Amino acid sequence: MSLLVEGLAKRYGDTPVFGNVHLRLEPGEFVAVVGESGVGKSSLLNCLAALDTWSEGRITHDGTDLGALDEAQRAHWRRRHLGFVFQAFHVLPHLDVAQNVALPLLLLNQSDDARVAAMLDAVGLQGMGARLPASLSGGQLQRVAIARALVHRPAIVLADEPTGNLDPDTAARVMDLLQAQTREHGSSLLLVTHSDAAAGRADRVLRLTRSGLQRD
Repeated sequence: MSLLVEGLAKRYGDTPVFGNVHLRLEPGEFVAVVGESGVGKSSLLNCLAALDTWSEGRITHDGTDLGALDEAQRAHWRRRHLGFVFQAFHVLPHLDVAQNVALPLLLLNQSDDARVAAMLDAVGLQGMGARLPASLSGGQLQRVAIARALVHRPAIVLADEPTGNLDPDTAARVMDLLQAQTREHGSSLLLVTHSDAAAGRADRVLRLTRSGLQRD
């Protein structure tokens, strides 16, 4: 189930953000996107997640044209097919670790405590399901975010600077985990990063400029 991007462009009014983006993300592939600050890497990721609109071009997944979907249909697509790892974690502070990780399954009406527990074990948070996010370190919070993004076994995982708030050792461990877990489940991984170390792990590294994506 490939994600295909054809001629994608994003503008705010008359101000271009990026244009002429072409990309095919294959099942199981790890692609890193790099580029200067402000060039629109996060905006591109939000378009690929159908969280934001684009000005030109087409995004399709397994033959589904995301641009033709209404908001409810896009939300349903994300729930079934997408995992998103944010730099700022975006865990819900009033829910414990296990409840945060379980959210994608609950949205799909597929509650599965055993799968949640197995995912917590996989990311090294065994025995911490009842803890609240406020009691966790940055590296632990990012592992919660990864577990939440992967628990429903999505076809596509998008990660926006997932190591940006972490020290180098913790960042390396988080990348080990993200890469291992996506490989295990056959997910496509698209990583936006400023980190040469993180990008160096990818099957392909692409640089985003105002005029599109090029091999780095």
